[in-house]
Amino acid sequence: MAEFLTYKGKPLVRCGNEIYYGDMSEKYVIKLEILSTKKENDIESADKVKVLLLLSDTELDMKKRTIKTSEKTGLYEAMDIGAIWLERELKKEK
Repeated sequence: MAEFLTYKGKPLVRCGNEIYYGDMSEKYVIKLEILSTKKENDIESADKVKVLLLLSDTELDMKKRTIKTSEKTGLYEAMDIGAIWLERELKKEK
């Protein structure tokens, strides 16, 4: 199995301007879409980020998979709310 970067014990995978957070073998995952970036001191960072709580079932279309969405300023805020949503939904499953 490939080694993934993790955040709070869950895999974190980036593909272009999309970041997926969570384990696809669980019922839910978080998708972060970087909508815009800004440059500060020669470093480009995420500015506007769309956060989606999704069912991990890839057989469903995206509209049916989407449970919650929000738009945040900065990657930190987006990851923070995404981690909270994911933790809450996975706790409900137990």
